[in-house]
Formats: sequence, structure tokens, C-alpha cells
Amino acid sequence: MLLFDIGFINIRLLDILDILIVAYFLFLIYRLLRGSIGFNIIIGVLLLYLIWWVVNILKMQLLIELLGKFVGFGVIILIIIFQPEVRKFLIFLGRSTLKGRFAFLNKYFRSNFQLQSMDFDEINEIKRAIFDLAHKRIGVLIVFTNSSDPLGMSKNGIVLDANISYELIESIFNKTSSLHDGAIIIINGRIFTASTILPVSSTTEIPNYFGTRHRAAIGATENSNSAVFVVSEETGNVAYAFGGKLQTDLNEEQVFNKLLKIYNINNDKNI
Repeated sequence: MLLFDIGFINIRLLDILDILIVAYFLFLIYRLLRGSIGFNIIIGVLLLYLIWWVVNILKMQLLIELLGKFVGFGVIILIIIFQPEVRKFLIFLGRSTLKGRFAFLNKYFRSNFQLQSMDFDEINEIKRAIFDLAHKRIGVLIVFTNSSDPLGMSKNGIVLDANISYELIESIFNKTSSLHDGAIIIINGRIFTASTILPVSSTTEIPNYFGTRHRAAIGATENSNSAVFVVSEETGNVAYAFGGKLQTDLNEEQVFNKLLKIYNINNDKNI
């Protein structure tokens, strides 16, 4: 369908749709890489292409030959630089279900997510454990995700597949426990693994006073449809990570309401 015909320029509806789709995907890439080292690399590559385009117009043959070598192998260079991310994405495509792939994409198209509904008492058990451990200055990492587990975070932990209880969470994170390092992964209402190593965020926007535990909480939510509660061992403060962002200094009511939102439960009961 032809929309405009201005001299030699013919603009179709599909052309506008094409531009909008490309622009949106560029925006998603920007959101994904913003604040990370990868974003700086992409900017550097774009500047290199811009310089190469300018020297072509100016017909500066020596620079054309020199920069042309880098431009010609630009895709290969990017694959080498981003090899871990490319490998992780290809493994994800090969192993996950179709439902899981859409769950992975939902992270970029939705501002929140809900998991399979959980018993109200279990919500209270999680909240109680978080703040009891916070008062004792014991570090905590609790990940909530869906059954697809898109980044395979649960594959490196100790499989428990246990019911949620205050006593179990307390015993896992107790400093004398062999499982206290790492995170517990809760998948649709069950503690699936403990002592799980999470991917640490490489973004440069995280303040220096946040340690590895908070960086791991952010990293776990950057590329997966997950939410993470983290307790600082130094301060006892409770934080919440989702979509690569971190909210700090949460109180009991805020944590409770976030848990209700994760599990799509109406907040019509007292804490």
C-alpha cells in the first residue's frame, strides 16, 4: 500500500512499519546494554563506522583501507567480544520451551510479572525469615522465577525441591550451614535449589558501596524474568531487584506488598 509518492521517493505502509520495528529493537538493545561495558563497546563500534563513512566520502584511501579491515570483520569482532552472552542465548534457545522463550522476552515488554499463586501463610513465612535474618545481620539472596528458569540459574545449586517454611530458609542461610553461600531459587512456590551462584552484573551504574551480593541480585534480574530479595550482611538492610534495578531500605510492609504483587494476591489482609 503506497502512502506517499514524492518525486522518486515512494513510501509504503510497510516501510513505516519496518522503521518502527527497527527503532523499537534498537531501543530494547539500548535498555539491555545501558550502563554496562557492552554499551560503551557498541558506541565505539558505531563511531568507527561513522568515521569510516566520512573518510569514504573524503576519499582518504589510506584510512579507507585501514578502517575497512575493521569494518569488514566487525560482526566477527562483536561475536568474539560478546561470546559469553551469545553462547548463553544460543543455549537458551536450544534448551528452553517455547513458553520459556516468551517468558524471557516478557522481561523487555512488561514492567512486572506474576508467578503461580502461593498460599498466604507462605508469603508470611518468607517475609518473617527475611527480616529475622536481617535483624541478625545475616546475608540473604532469594530469587523468585518461573518454571522455565531462562538463564539456568538453578542448574548450579543444590536441589532441594522443598516446601517453603520459615525454619528451612533460616537454616539454609545460617552461617554454620554449608548451603549459606549463594542464593535459594523459588520456582512457583517451592524452594528448588540452595547455594546457587548467580551471574554478577557488569553494569557501571551500581554504586561502589554495594557488594557482590547486591550485584548478583541485579545480575540475576537483568536478563531473566525474575525478582530477587537481598539482605545486606553489613547493614541488615533489605533490598529488592527486578529488571536490573535495585530498591533499597525496604520495610516489612513494602516487602510484604511486593511478595503479594509477585504472586498476584490481593492485599486485603493484615501483615
